[in-house]
Amino acid sequence: MDFALDEEQQILQRTLRSFAEKRVAAEAALRDRQGLFPTALLQECAALGLTGMLIPEQYGGSAMGAVAYSLALTEIGRACAGTAVTLSVSNMVAEAILRWGSESQRQEYLPGLCDGALVPGAFALTEPECGSDPAGLRTRATRVPEGYRLSGEKVFCTSASHAGVFLLVARTGAAGGKGLSAFLIPRGQPGLTVTRVEEKLGQHASDTATVCLDDCLVDAGALLGPEGAGLAIALGALDGGRIGIGSLALGIGQAALLAAGRYALQRVQFGKPIAEHGAIQAKLADCATELEAAQLLVWRAAWLKERGGARPTGEAAMAKLFATEAASHACDEALQIHGGYGYSKDFPVERYYRDVRVTRLYEGTSEIQRLVIARKLLERVGEGQGVP
Repeated sequence: MDFALDEEQQILQRTLRSFAEKRVAAEAALRDRQGLFPTALLQECAALGLTGMLIPEQYGGSAMGAVAYSLALTEIGRACAGTAVTLSVSNMVAEAILRWGSESQRQEYLPGLCDGALVPGAFALTEPECGSDPAGLRTRATRVPEGYRLSGEKVFCTSASHAGVFLLVARTGAAGGKGLSAFLIPRGQPGLTVTRVEEKLGQHASDTATVCLDDCLVDAGALLGPEGAGLAIALGALDGGRIGIGSLALGIGQAALLAAGRYALQRVQFGKPIAEHGAIQAKLADCATELEAAQLLVWRAAWLKERGGARPTGEAAMAKLFATEAASHACDEALQIHGGYGYSKDFPVERYYRDVRVTRLYEGTSEIQRLVIARKLLERVGEGQGVP
């Protein structure tokens, strides 16, 4: 059993940490204050292979693998969570096209998603009356001689205002999950409009918007996979997406812990640095331990994904659940260690605190992760396998 990164992964981690510190973190606070989407920065990420990390070279990808993907999102997440989630979702869309797309769809979309021309990709699943229950989607795709006509509304769509391509799930059949299908819709398609950009608590560099489909006509070639496979495509994409969100949350937590440690060494109270007080040390120790455990869970899920075979659905859910909650605890304690200064925008922990909160919501809430984990556990027990 080897818990160490190999030499190539270590080099990648160092390279991306340097890039994140010099290029991503430099204007992270400005992007947060002004809600600036990192358009130019994403092109730099594309040049480094970060927009096609899971895509083979034949389609323009860097084929880094799932573990490297996790490392990259952690490092970018340490610097700017909004940029990291944009990369996470875009890579998730690209991988879904690789897995389910026809060769013509791969040729049409993957090179642009990898080289930056179509970055970012957007994932349109959630609806106003349907969040955690995707089988209840109402957006309708009606078969017509020309292809499909789509009508409905999607909410909380990451990167919608800037997306080069949307992976969108709509209903083509009867009620329930088996009646859903997935579609690829390019930017500028008539009938697809972005109608509202959300004003959010955090991750202001990430665009989150409502997408309306008003008699949006697409040809039959827009269908991703077979009719009725939409739920399987969405859930499969979310398995990988949860590894990405767990990774970026880990990065936010690590940044908060580092900031808290530095502050504790400098801040003097009662005649000595607060780092020498037991109460502060206990907070730092608990957060460090939780983040270390989270890192191992995230790496394990990524490693299992990279190996192939059965989808790491339960492991990805565990990684996402534990990493996002550990990171949230770290950000909360980091702000507490800073005292009143932590509540001020003069220190970055205020931003980390706001940015980390949504990681327990998107790509499946913590409550949904617990349901997934319990379901997988009970499947194993029912099959006589016991617990891992």
